[in-house]
Amino acid sequence: MLNPGIAGAGESAYFKSGTDDDAHINQEVVLEEGTTAFKNWVKTGTEVYRQFWIFDVQNPDEVIANSSNIKVKQVGPYTYRVRYLAKENITHDSDNYTVSFVQPNGAIFEPTLSVGSENDTFTVLNLAVAAIPHLYPNAFVQMVLNSLIKKSKSSLFQRRTVKELLWGYKDPFLNLVPYPIATTIGVFFPYNNTVDGVYKVFSGKDDVTKVAIIDTYKGKKTLGYWPSYCDLVNGTDAASFPPFVEKTRVLQFFSSDICRSIYAVFGGEINLKGISVFRFILPPKAFASPIQNPDNHCFCTDREVSNNCTYYGILDISKCKDGKPVIISLPHFLHASPEVSEKIEGLRPNEEEHSTFLDVEPITGFTLQFAKRLQVNLLVKTSKKIDVLKRLTSNYLVPILWLNETGTIGNEKAEMFKKQVTGKINLLGLVQIVLLSVGVVMFVAFMISYCACRSMKAK
Repeated sequence: MLNPGIAGAGESAYFKSGTDDDAHINQEVVLEEGTTAFKNWVKTGTEVYRQFWIFDVQNPDEVIANSSNIKVKQVGPYTYRVRYLAKENITHDSDNYTVSFVQPNGAIFEPTLSVGSENDTFTVLNLAVAAIPHLYPNAFVQMVLNSLIKKSKSSLFQRRTVKELLWGYKDPFLNLVPYPIATTIGVFFPYNNTVDGVYKVFSGKDDVTKVAIIDTYKGKKTLGYWPSYCDLVNGTDAASFPPFVEKTRVLQFFSSDICRSIYAVFGGEINLKGISVFRFILPPKAFASPIQNPDNHCFCTDREVSNNCTYYGILDISKCKDGKPVIISLPHFLHASPEVSEKIEGLRPNEEEHSTFLDVEPITGFTLQFAKRLQVNLLVKTSKKIDVLKRLTSNYLVPILWLNETGTIGNEKAEMFKKQVTGKINLLGLVQIVLLSVGVVMFVAFMISYCACRSMKAK
């Protein structure tokens, strides 16, 4: 979850001065009725977009027949407006100082921000066929399913529109399966008319350093399985952080898209529409292998996929996708092991275009701008019982698409923010300088007068 634009919280030794301005900031970042943070936390006034780039497969027949490298060409962006719905089922717990809620999901296509229409068609991996060896490892079951694949005239690759691939389509192969299963499939199906949550976060009323921090781990309803210790949720939803953020802080946040908590570190200071913000970035270490970063040992769930937990830059989230072989990475396998993409041609990882960042206003802890970028891949394994898979000589990690979810505080909100927050801080600083200057002048005048009086008495 990421919503920029006035919604947040943090803490810093520098600002523990106990000034009236500190008290004002602490009051306004608390998540309770009437505060600036709460108004914009319930429904952000900032427009948030998800841009999608589809990986169009150029040589599907060669791959099936000869286990050739897969040649892909990215096409996009196809842009949707998201996060435009207000939080629902908001419940305050005054005893524990928490607020629970759900975030409704919705996506509206934006043709003026896209390279084509939702009906543009591409050659992409067949999601249902590719998942069979993972979901049904039994040889006899695979033989039965193979007959249904042939009967439905399905293959390892298929032609699908952008809309179908993203939001769902009726799969012809799954329609023939003789027992009850879901027959609609899509990368983000279901999405519209669903909710993300339930979340429970601290309001910060009793302790401002806990504002917006998630109180508990995600349960089975959200993740799709009972979480272990490794799945405990740390940090906020990234819309905001506890106030007075220092450059040395590590910002932790939970993302339901990757089914885990992750973190960002300080990367620089920039000016955003006249507001000084700290840019925090996801470091390569966050996606490192357990050998490189022992903290990631929980996320090595398949030793075959990870080459005995030595590969880095990929995240297996199949456990929270009902066993489907979904692997998450940064776009174009940025910061991933070279072996991961050696069977894919046409990828060009770029730090500037493919990294994730958060721009956080340090006094309030509000996220005023962000770019969340990730790539959805499917692991394809060979199978001797399935015709379209039996000639593959090795596993493939096939990129389906990558997305860029972005949001930036609007001009009107930026002006309001400067007037209500940073303007007051700057005014306070000016008043302090003036008072200090007056004090210095008065002290100098007193010393001059004192010396003059001493000189006159001496005479």
